[in-house]
Amino acid sequence: MTTAKTKITRINPAPLHETPGYHHITVVETGRTAYLAGQCPLDGSGALVGEGDLERQIDQVAANAMTALAAVGAGPLDVVRSVIYVRSDEQPALGAAWQRLTDSPLGPAFTTASTLLGVAQLGFTGQLVEVDLTVALPD
Repeated sequence: MTTAKTKITRINPAPLHETPGYHHITVVETGRTAYLAGQCPLDGSGALVGEGDLERQIDQVAANAMTALAAVGAGPLDVVRSVIYVRSDEQPALGAAWQRLTDSPLGPAFTTASTLLGVAQLGFTGQLVEVDLTVALPD
């Protein structure tokens, strides 16, 4: 699958396993790149949103990421790499986080090369999720 305006090609080589929506390889043909800081479930004042509520935190992270992407003139389809951190070692929680993110307005970002990690701790007290994005900026 190629996105014309940003010259991004996403590939799943036949010998590799099927994925739940991401691609094994993302190639950026040309252009500039933006590296977004990990997007956290904080509101504009820096307060944690949805303490103890993974879904609310994911919604805030997605909204923050959409704002950050817009600030550089990009959108979810311009994302070329994502890393999702979930404070859990339970596979169902990781799967639920993946599903909520892919169902969000940010969802197309996760059709690219993606990694989903369960972690023991994140930077803010009560934080359950963080998303790190790399973006190929549109021409």
